[in-house]
Amino acid sequence: MKEIYFAGGCFWGTEHYMKQLPGVQDTEVGYANSVLANPTYEQVCQGTTHAAETVRVRYNELIISLRELVRLYFRSIDPLALNRQGNDTGTQYRTGIYFTDAADEAVIRAEWDTLATQLNATPAVEVQPLDNFYPAEPRHQDYLENNPTGYCHLDVSLFEEARAYRPQSRFTKPDDATLRNTLTAEQYAVTQEAATEIPFFNPYFNETRDGIYVDITTGEPLFVSTDKFDSGCGWPAFSRPIDKSLLTEHEDRSYAHRIRTEVRSATGHAHLGHVFQDGPAELGGLRYCINSAALRFIPRENMAAEGYGDYLSLLPPAQTP
Repeated sequence: MKEIYFAGGCFWGTEHYMKQLPGVQDTEVGYANSVLANPTYEQVCQGTTHAAETVRVRYNELIISLRELVRLYFRSIDPLALNRQGNDTGTQYRTGIYFTDAADEAVIRAEWDTLATQLNATPAVEVQPLDNFYPAEPRHQDYLENNPTGYCHLDVSLFEEARAYRPQSRFTKPDDATLRNTLTAEQYAVTQEAATEIPFFNPYFNETRDGIYVDITTGEPLFVSTDKFDSGCGWPAFSRPIDKSLLTEHEDRSYAHRIRTEVRSATGHAHLGHVFQDGPAELGGLRYCINSAALRFIPRENMAAEGYGDYLSLLPPAQTP
């Protein structure tokens, strides 16, 4: 996980906006770059701490990039407003992007420059290293989730836009002719016609090696071996995908007298299987029951050579002899 800090006015709205984005793992509101250690909300509102209401964003850079996060953040603010957002005024409501990784600065400033060119003006968004960050009081955390009708300076349409956002991907779906030429008859039937392979007679139901499972149609990683468990169902079972944004869910009434939840890959729209709520409680309670024919397994030792070296961080350290 990586982290970045966004100040976008009242942190209630900025936090709620950021947490809707695919690839964002968690958020926390607090006070950044304060001259007073551990300031209270009341002290920050007095304007004497120089703290900015800020949101710490932890994100999976394999799913969403810093560049995308910065661009989306710019959509959520008035970039020309100085010490003001919406009805809120004061230095604590200034806009800013604060980084902890020096390598992030070039990415942020490049997007800042692009914004300045688009506006033909200088954005009132400060970009600087994070000096300090003090978490806000518990009542401010996840405020809009706990108080859906609470005050927010952001247009609520932004939240729906964030939920619907699909991060840029280097993976693409081939056309139907290519799929017919590259997939086996069973793989095509499963992924394109929602067929189901025979349980226990498929390649990965008892696969136990470390590695990743990718969409057979696009090559996009969907599952990790560390989230795989033996469900006894005869198909590969996972407690979760790498990120929920990689999958889409659909109501399935094809099975007599039972409504199921079908799972497809978001990029390839390939039928994968179904998700059930009978998984191990200690793993979250979900069971993603997936056809082996919809996946390709890449063992740890082959990941770098096949272009998936950046996904090795999802696996536990390799065991040494």
